Amino acid sequence: MEYILSAGTNLGDRKANIERCIDAINLLPYTDVIDKSAIYETEPVGYARQENFYNIILKVESIFEPNEMLGACLGIESGFGRKRAIRFGPRIIDIDIIFAEDLKIESRNLIVPHPRYRERRFILEPLLDIFPDGIIYGNDIKPFINELSGQRIKKIV
Repeated sequence: MEYILSAGTNLGDRKANIERCIDAINLLPYTDVIDKSAIYETEPVGYARQENFYNIILKVESIFEPNEMLGACLGIESGFGRKRAIRFGPRIIDIDIIFAEDLKIESRNLIVPHPRYRERRFILEPLLDIFPDGIIYGNDIKPFINELSGQRIKKIV
């Protein structure tokens, strides 16, 4: 199964956190990061009194079903020492499932496609690095980018 994951961090060595996150995903059984966007520095969304984030989009192939992938992502976050003190607050690493191929899932623990991906420049613009035409599993993201205002973003690497 193919996944589009978003990873972000604004604590510690942000670039190293992203690199370690990719390494951790690649260490999952039968799971590989097969493509990735550039790393972007972005303004925080939702809770502004914090440092800027580094964000990346990852295209991942895995034998995991969506709930298993969610568990793996939460396990990686926990392994990094992620604390969930403030909603949208500072974090050592945050990994979200944006797409699980063309599946639509609405359960108590998982909603795919991610319910707020259309509102997040730090997801939409990096997606264009992997999907230059803006079409992801039948979803055209370009109209959503054009509707956004603010949310400064700068390509780092």
